[in-house]
Amino acid sequence: MNASRRSSLRLLSGLPALALFATPAGTAAAAETIGEQDVLIVVDMQNCFVPGGTLPVKEGDQIVPLINRIARRFQNVVITQDWHTPGHTSFASSHPGHKPFELIDVPYGKQVLWPDHCVQGTPDAALHHDLDIPHAQLIIRKGFHAQTDSYSAFVEADKKTYTGLGGYLKQRQIRRCFVCGLATDFCVAWTALDGRAAGFQVAVIEDACRAIDLNGSLAAAWDAMGRKGVRRVQSAALLG
Repeated sequence: MNASRRSSLRLLSGLPALALFATPAGTAAAAETIGEQDVLIVVDMQNCFVPGGTLPVKEGDQIVPLINRIARRFQNVVITQDWHTPGHTSFASSHPGHKPFELIDVPYGKQVLWPDHCVQGTPDAALHHDLDIPHAQLIIRKGFHAQTDSYSAFVEADKKTYTGLGGYLKQRQIRRCFVCGLATDFCVAWTALDGRAAGFQVAVIEDACRAIDLNGSLAAAWDAMGRKGVRRVQSAALLG
């Protein structure tokens, strides 16, 4: 794992946050013009991550109607889906003596241990029943390698195993990625950071996301994204 991602992991695991809101990556006020070279990436809007799921994000279900509205403005939409094997390495239950939310060392670096979640084929892993984006062109499933976690839609946590999304978007001549979904400080942030590393312009739609905010991870995620040039926008700039 490279030094950049090690730094991101340390940030998202609770180092003190810096002052964020006066940075150049602050909220954009101007209206956004969406075209054929733009894509909306909807991250992990699954039953698992909303209230009642195995790893719920507070108010995670409340952003579904807004995401549906935003998606109507885009010709190009990609949806991601966490899709873990039973006994996945990211599950605390796979590591006797460890509890959820502990941090352990694995071959590719540090790993946050989670409750069992998004197991392949279960209702917990299904997309939220109110998500209504029939024109989505691609569903990217991630985290299906049993020994490797995957927060990002672009590359797994080992930084070697690519999902193919970057190549797909480049062949489609996509230049800008707008990211929304769950959770801001984990899968959304990793997707945004790896999108920038792949050469795309990236913006996170702040009010179309919700965060876990584990040990200061939300503030740290915004800081990490801002440092890499990820813009921070509001849905109003897209919806007019």
